[in-house]
Amino acid sequence: MVYIQLNERQEKIIDIVKTSQPITGEAIAKRLKLTRSTLRPDLSILTMSGILDARPKVGYFYTGKTALNFISERIEKIKVSKVKSVPVVVDENTSVYDAIVTLMVEDVGTLFVTSDGFLSGIISRKDFLKNAIGGIDLNRIPVGMIMTRMPNIIVTFSNDSILEAASNIIEHEIDCLPVVEEVRTEKGEKKFKVVGRISKTTITRIFVELGKDI
Repeated sequence: MVYIQLNERQEKIIDIVKTSQPITGEAIAKRLKLTRSTLRPDLSILTMSGILDARPKVGYFYTGKTALNFISERIEKIKVSKVKSVPVVVDENTSVYDAIVTLMVEDVGTLFVTSDGFLSGIISRKDFLKNAIGGIDLNRIPVGMIMTRMPNIIVTFSNDSILEAASNIIEHEIDCLPVVEEVRTEKGEKKFKVVGRISKTTITRIFVELGKDI
């Protein structure tokens, strides 16, 4: 997991604030026998990370939060809509062979399958491999015959947090989630329209970017 690596001086600052809060920056500098300007970068890092809270004319307080709390809070604020990628979709009548070609050309690990424009299934590289080894006729069998069908599909919505999406990926041991919008048909049936995808790669990229920002 991504974390903030605090240096020795920053750890000492935290200890001072814990025992003497509220305490001014000048008082902290005196304790450490340093100038206020020398401490300014450290105090900025600690306040921006949420570990310390600074109040004008009062001083610094220890919030009780850790660097990991800070990362978690940032992830919870990131919505799926901001980081979703373009989904790769095939119709359920597409042959297994053509679906495999699409998978390879698009360089993805999962295809979303639709019927009449709505999500009806999902199929992964593992599914293709298992069925290919089983000796099926790849050109004649449609993906609808071998895919995982609704309602046995875990989905995520654009307004969900990326933390929720990541939790679902881990809990259900899957590589990718379809991002969907709920639609009601004329008959009142609940259907899902695929509007994006969230993958393990997406999650990993976010953690790396957050780590660089710290």
